[in-house]
Amino acid sequence: MSNNILAGIMGLVVGDALGVPVEFQDRERLRVDSVTDMRAFGTYNQPAGTWSDDSSMTIALLDSLRNGLDYKDIMDKFLGWYGRGEYTPYGDIFDIGIATRKALQRYLDGTSPLESGGLSEYDNGNGSLMRILPILFYLQANYGNEFSDKNEAFEIIHKISALTHGHKRSQMACGIYISIALSIIPERCIETSISQGIYRAMKYYKRKEEFKNELKHFNRIEDKNFKGLEEGEIKSGGYVVDTLEASIWCLLNTDDYRSCVLKAVNLGSDTDTTGAVVGGLAGLRYGYESIPKEWLATIARREYIENMCDDLYLSLTKTNVEKLLSYIPYFEAIKGKDVCSWTGGGKNPDGSFTSSYPVYEGRFLEFIDDFYKTNLIVYNYLDIVNRVDIGLIDDYINEADLELLKAILTGYIRQERFNDGLWGEAVSKGIFLKTLYRFRELFKK
Repeated sequence: MSNNILAGIMGLVVGDALGVPVEFQDRERLRVDSVTDMRAFGTYNQPAGTWSDDSSMTIALLDSLRNGLDYKDIMDKFLGWYGRGEYTPYGDIFDIGIATRKALQRYLDGTSPLESGGLSEYDNGNGSLMRILPILFYLQANYGNEFSDKNEAFEIIHKISALTHGHKRSQMACGIYISIALSIIPERCIETSISQGIYRAMKYYKRKEEFKNELKHFNRIEDKNFKGLEEGEIKSGGYVVDTLEASIWCLLNTDDYRSCVLKAVNLGSDTDTTGAVVGGLAGLRYGYESIPKEWLATIARREYIENMCDDLYLSLTKTNVEKLLSYIPYFEAIKGKDVCSWTGGGKNPDGSFTSSYPVYEGRFLEFIDDFYKTNLIVYNYLDIVNRVDIGLIDDYINEADLELLKAILTGYIRQERFNDGLWGEAVSKGIFLKTLYRFRELFKK
């Protein structure tokens, strides 16, 4: 199954595993002995493909989100990792940040989940940034692909950070990172994606008085010349702003997954976290197929991680499908009816002519709007539907798997931009109704 959860999470895990053997090594040493492939042993004396706390806490959050958003459950799963070695490659932990350990101990001592994270300026390590990525997928499923315009979405990101890192700077770094991740679409220029993500996040934070004093810490990533900074100007330690900057810089200065994560790891110092943070973004950008197969083959418990990604993907997709299935009675009621009327057109007083344009009834436009608020959009739908014989579209829909069905629905909805009246034609032919029937059938299995 191809999905962006798998791409992002495995991108993160692989980047983490590349960095584990050389964590704490300085940049000068890595210039002499650069990481070019998966290594064994090294800093923690672990086998090749071993991932660290970055991935463990990411997977724990991923697991929790399969059952919805519950901050106590997330912390309980973090404790399962911390105390019992759950979500680890081999049943024990070998790395944990100081701020994270203190937060989990506070929670164990009775502090509420959202008050467990440290609040001082010295609590701005990268321990929440390294594990924040899964909340992207939850927010997309529940708020749509424009969730960066919603206060509630940022508040959720901040609360996920605050479980271990409650300072506004850490929360802000997580918000910017998720905004960038949201903006990364494979078909879009990477510089445009990153600048749009940063712009959206900073627009939000500049409106919020409580973040006013933190804005200056993120000035560099807003600078249009940030990409051109020399490597010596990029830090790669455990400070959250440094990790965010290093990740963005590596993504801007490479053009494939392999070179991106290797560039990040070879910056030295906090190699596993920098590799993980940028690896998640690079996975989203270049896709699961871009991750070298030989690296994936070494990853400990790979099938376990990938199955969990697929489980969350199906869980969140089911949530979105159910929203659209509520329109089945509507489409059954209008079967054979016209939902489109035409207006405008004709000769203007100045002698020019204007084209007529379709106007759709309100309930149908609600369906379209709700589709855009789901995670069902397939951005490369043309690559898929161009292989479909439109003359046999009913047969394709009746036999479609989830990915093809999403692509067909995306195609009919997005192509209205180039073909006025397409939606009305699709309704009259029962395309939307048949697609919803097939979704319902797939999720009964």
